[in-house]
Amino acid sequence: MKLDSKIPEGPLAEKWTNYKADQDLVNPANKRKIDIIVVGTGLAGAAAAASLGELGFNVKIFCIQDSPRRAHSIAAQGGINAAKNYPNDGDSIFRLFYDTVKGGDYRAREANVYRLAEVSNTIIDQCVAQGVPFARDYGGLLDNRSFGGALVSRTFYARGQTGQQLLLGAYGALSKEIHKGSVELLTRQEMMDLVIIDGKARGIVTRNLVSGELEKHFGHAVVIATGGYGNVFFLSTNAMNSNGSAAWQVYKKGALFGNPNFTQIHPTCIPVHGDYQSKLTLMSESLRNDGRIWVPKNKDDAKKIQKGEIKPTEIKEEDRDYYLERRYPAFGNLVPRDVASRAAKERCDAGYGVGTTGLAVYLDFKDAINRLGKHVIESRYGNLFQMYEKIVDENPYETPMMIYPAIHYTMGGIWVDYELQTTIPGLFAAGEANFSDHGANRLGASALMQGLSDGYFVLPYTLQNYLADQIQVARIPTDHPEFEKTEKEVKERMEKLMSIQGSKTVDSFHRRLGLIMWDHVGMARTKEGLEKAIGMIKELRTEFWKDVRIPGKTNELNVELEKALRVADFLELGELMARDALDRKESCGGHFREEYQTPEGEAMRDDENFTYVSAWEYKGEGQEPELHKEPLKYENIEVKQRNYK
Repeated sequence: MKLDSKIPEGPLAEKWTNYKADQDLVNPANKRKIDIIVVGTGLAGAAAAASLGELGFNVKIFCIQDSPRRAHSIAAQGGINAAKNYPNDGDSIFRLFYDTVKGGDYRAREANVYRLAEVSNTIIDQCVAQGVPFARDYGGLLDNRSFGGALVSRTFYARGQTGQQLLLGAYGALSKEIHKGSVELLTRQEMMDLVIIDGKARGIVTRNLVSGELEKHFGHAVVIATGGYGNVFFLSTNAMNSNGSAAWQVYKKGALFGNPNFTQIHPTCIPVHGDYQSKLTLMSESLRNDGRIWVPKNKDDAKKIQKGEIKPTEIKEEDRDYYLERRYPAFGNLVPRDVASRAAKERCDAGYGVGTTGLAVYLDFKDAINRLGKHVIESRYGNLFQMYEKIVDENPYETPMMIYPAIHYTMGGIWVDYELQTTIPGLFAAGEANFSDHGANRLGASALMQGLSDGYFVLPYTLQNYLADQIQVARIPTDHPEFEKTEKEVKERMEKLMSIQGSKTVDSFHRRLGLIMWDHVGMARTKEGLEKAIGMIKELRTEFWKDVRIPGKTNELNVELEKALRVADFLELGELMARDALDRKESCGGHFREEYQTPEGEAMRDDENFTYVSAWEYKGEGQEPELHKEPLKYENIEVKQRNYK
């Protein structure tokens, strides 16, 4: 298989403009003859469906929840990046592009990232027009704050609930199209498989999560916008319903999977507090604008805090180690997420961690409160402080927050070309579901930017370019043999799971998988650990298919069956992630191989041998996947060792 990224010719700054000028279009009368399926109602999916409906296409959008407003995009807190340069601090489209490529440790495609930076400003205009209540300064102008990996303030925000407000804007646009009739919303539906007819994506099979019935839906094109697969680790900041199954099913139908091991560890999450915890809670990166991260300088003090003998407020200023400010004076507490996460792990592993487990560091707002006043901090982060106090039962205005890194986002995903089309013609992937823009580490406030960029401003063009020669294709009835065959395969898979009737719960397998992934495919990886993980996952998968117990029936509401189907996919995806990490004999971004690090403990890339996208091809059950490589070429920036000091 030859990978063709379809990057347009011409200078970097003109590629997207040239593409739009030369693309094929569909006239208004023919748009009414075209059906498009969008799976997922987060920012990417809702924005795409609303935009395509407004253009005149017939759109079906599928929501796993009871409302698009419950999509996991709502959980994003801190903000959305754009190169508006309102603070007049030196920002530009090129600087946003450069920071994003550098933040991703030079493992992202130049052309895609530049397009993302280029359309970022239009996203803000669009959202303001929708009524998104971005924060404003005293004079009424849109305000900005800083995020990690940048020396400028370019992040637009709505307190600590930016994702919610952006999603409500997209939901409003989507609701308008639903009311108009151009978009049909189907809730409580989960995609079970992709239907391919004559080599092209032509529909999906879904399961009605309320009745348990399987349904078949035709589309001239299919868009996967189902988010990431961070829940393979069991404990993550993702919603419990978030899963990678739609992406995994299209991978098994022929779509290549790009950089599966590139997962993001977020440095500011509430630490794990017990063995029976089912998810973790994010504390926004925006808190690092005003909070200072520290641990005790003396191990004795750390041990006393762990035992509850002293409080953090009793540690004198001269006995506090503000280790990010010490190690990275230029960026301080606003280094990229992978750098901040590894630094926290290093301090805790060295015995300076706090909390009852020793696996936490402090995020302290004392100086900011003294400098600005409590009312200012409350206006910026009030809902986040309230959430922290409800979970931890400590007042963060008076006592430093405890934080520790956790799985948050997946940079890897379905491989797509410049048009966001996968290796299956007619199948597109948007938002976190694709691998496109972030390389080996995503900068904070860039996920919302990518989701809305893909949905509002990229897919409406690239989908048309594909659909222009599909106007002669009549709607295919869902009793077509390929629809029937796919439905039968889905039914057989569910029946096989239900027939096991073993002795262990689905969650018990998921939890064990999560521990394997965190211990060996998490923040620090080694050759021995990854090889061990692959063996352990294979054994666990064999045990799962022999001893899992799923109560209830297939043709009814059955949450355990939903979870079992997803965990079955995670047990395969986890192995691919470990295999990809084992193959990449370097450290870059969130992928940290302990064998490959600088004397200072930073990630050490091997640009000569690994400047490529890993794109894995499914070869069949029980067969090893085949690795394809898309070379990454940097013609507009100098590739060098990242330096945030």
